[in-house]
Parts: sequence; C-alpha cells; structure tokens
Amino acid sequence: MQQVFKNIKGDRLIWAIVSLLAILSFLPVYSAASNLAYKGEGTNTFVYFVKHFVFLLSGFLIMYGAHKIPYRYFKGLSLVMIPVVLVLLAITALQGETVGGATASRWIKIGGVSFQTSALAAVVLMVYVARYLSKMKDKVITLKASILPLWIPVFLVLALILPSNFSTTAIIFTMVLILVYMGGYPVKYLAVILGSGLIALTFFVLIARMTEGPLKVKVNTWENRIKNYWNGEDTEADYQIEKAKIAIASGEIYGVGPGKSIQKNFLPQISSDFIFAIIIEEYGLIGGFLIMLLYLWLLFRVVIVAQKADTVFGKLLVLGVGLPIIFQALINMAVAVELFPVTGQTLPLISSGGTSIWMTCLAIGIILSVSARREEVKEQEINKDNPLEILSETI
Repeated sequence: MQQVFKNIKGDRLIWAIVSLLAILSFLPVYSAASNLAYKGEGTNTFVYFVKHFVFLLSGFLIMYGAHKIPYRYFKGLSLVMIPVVLVLLAITALQGETVGGATASRWIKIGGVSFQTSALAAVVLMVYVARYLSKMKDKVITLKASILPLWIPVFLVLALILPSNFSTTAIIFTMVLILVYMGGYPVKYLAVILGSGLIALTFFVLIARMTEGPLKVKVNTWENRIKNYWNGEDTEADYQIEKAKIAIASGEIYGVGPGKSIQKNFLPQISSDFIFAIIIEEYGLIGGFLIMLLYLWLLFRVVIVAQKADTVFGKLLVLGVGLPIIFQALINMAVAVELFPVTGQTLPLISSGGTSIWMTCLAIGIILSVSARREEVKEQEINKDNPLEILSETI
C-alpha cells in the first residue's frame, strides 16, 4: 500500500477532494437505485451499487494512468485524437436513434458497453485548443489564419453534437470561448466567432422547423424548456423540476435521513440528472452546501495548479479540462433548484454513468500530470542546490 501511495504524484488535495466526492456518491446512488430496481430496471439495489463502484474504480485507474503520462505528450495525442473523435461523433449521429420522436444519438456501443462520444470529444477538444493557443503564444493571431487550424475542428465537433445534445454543445462552446480568451485570442475576433456561432444555431433551428422528423421534435423540446423557464409556468413538461423542488423543500436543514427520500420514487433520471435534489432531501442544506464547497475547493486547486504550471501549455491545459468539470457541476445544481432550464447534465463524480465518470477522471488525471511535473521541477531544483549534487556534477 505504501508503494502505491509513493507512486501517486500531483496535487494531494485534488486527490483528496476527488476521492471524497467519489465516496460521498455511493449513498445517494444506492438510495436512488431502490427506485430503479422497483421499476424493473434491474434485479436489486446492490447491482447498481456494484456497477457504480466498478465505474469509479475504472475511472480512478484512468486517472492514475493519465497522471503518470508527461503532460507534454497530450499535445500530440490531441492532434491524433481530433480525427478519431470526429469519426466517432459521425458514427453516433448516423445511428439515428430516437426517443419520444426526438433524435437521441448520444451513445455508441463498444464491446457491449455504451459510451457517450460527446464526453470524450469535449476533453479532446479542450486539449487541442490549449495546444493551438500555446503554439501561437508569441505570434500575432489573425482570424483568417486561425480559422482552419482552430475553429474548423471546433465547429465540426459542435455541429456533430448539436442535433442530439444542445446543452453539451453550448457548454463546450462557452468553455472554448473562455479558454481562448484566457489564452490571449483577440477579443474583436471572439465577437465574430460568437456571432457566427449564433447565426449557425439560428439557421439550424430554422431548417429543423421546416422539416418533419426527430430534429423538429428536438428543437421544439429545447424551445419549450426555455419558454417554460422564463414564463415561470408549471406545465406537464416541468414535472421533474416540480418534484426536485419538493425534494429540496422536504430536506430543510438536516434532511430526512439516508435512504429516506420520498421524491426518488417520482423523479425521472434520479441517479444522474437530479441526484443533487435527492442529496438535499436526504442530507438537507448542510449536505448540499458540503457538495458545493467541495467543487469550489476543487476549482481553487485547479487554479493553483494552473498558476504554478511551468509552461503556457500546462496552464491552458489545466484550465481547459478543469473548468468544464466545475461549470457542469454548477449547472447541474442550478437546474435542481430551478436557477437554470433543464439541461440533462450530470453531477461529475457523483451521478451514476460510466462515460461521465471516466471522462471526468481523465480530465483530472491530466491536471494531476501537470501538477506532478511541477513537483519534479522542484525536486530537481532542490537537488541542484545540494552540495553533494554540485560536487558530483563537478567531478
């Protein structure tokens, strides 16, 4: 065991926060599993517990493996993975699966395991953008010169994700804009890119409306969610939000107790999209604030790691893969308390779901890789100042 801990590098507090979030996830997931088992979606609750454990275990193995890779290698890997990701997204989109008449092509099956390709695409794309920005750090960036190497891959990825998942597309686009801004991309060009994105989205919506099929149904769903949110109307489409608010109100300060949630029997997507509502119902505002503070603490450590990174690529890489985790968590929590329209985003490391856990752990592993490199540099500086080291080099 000591040998294992000895091989763990990187920011210890990030390891601790991620481990704590993973441990805390078991109780709400196990509680939510009772409803899934009752509905006949499994044999018993323990099956979901084991499944979640396997996802987390494999996620931590991914995180451990990623943090042992020198982060400079991710530059080349992102360049190789962009075409792979585009192919996977195209295959996913061409499946043409529908749920309730709307397009729902988000997953592909690899070896019998369902995998959400947009989650992988998000991580790869952020690494790719960080690579481009670090490469152009000491050069003059022009819009024309950046279209092909930067924005064409970004818009291709977004275009393939958009028909089935608007919220993920919006989050990725927002994170890319924030990253390129922090990377020194001219603001005047960012305004052009943002405008182009909005125009492209408008054309997509107009074209979808003129067609008859899954795309039109999907666009209507987006519009209804946004309209209902802004109008403050309680309609049949707001059923899950209503139940989430009841769950939160029932939790009060201390909660009703572990496993004693009532609304888990009525809330759809209880173990993924609305798990935060069940956490508050069972553990109260204290439990909800604890989870929120852990994510904010993680954000603080991500910023610290980025600040201490020894290269521009390292700084942008940490922010590129780290900020979306916190952003997604805040959106999930905001949806549960009706501060945001329903998006379908999971709570990283706590919600059930293999792809979400794996890609979050991959992103954190990349952050830890940058942090581990900083530790190596510090050790080298210490050894360099060691008199014995100086003597050995002289000899």
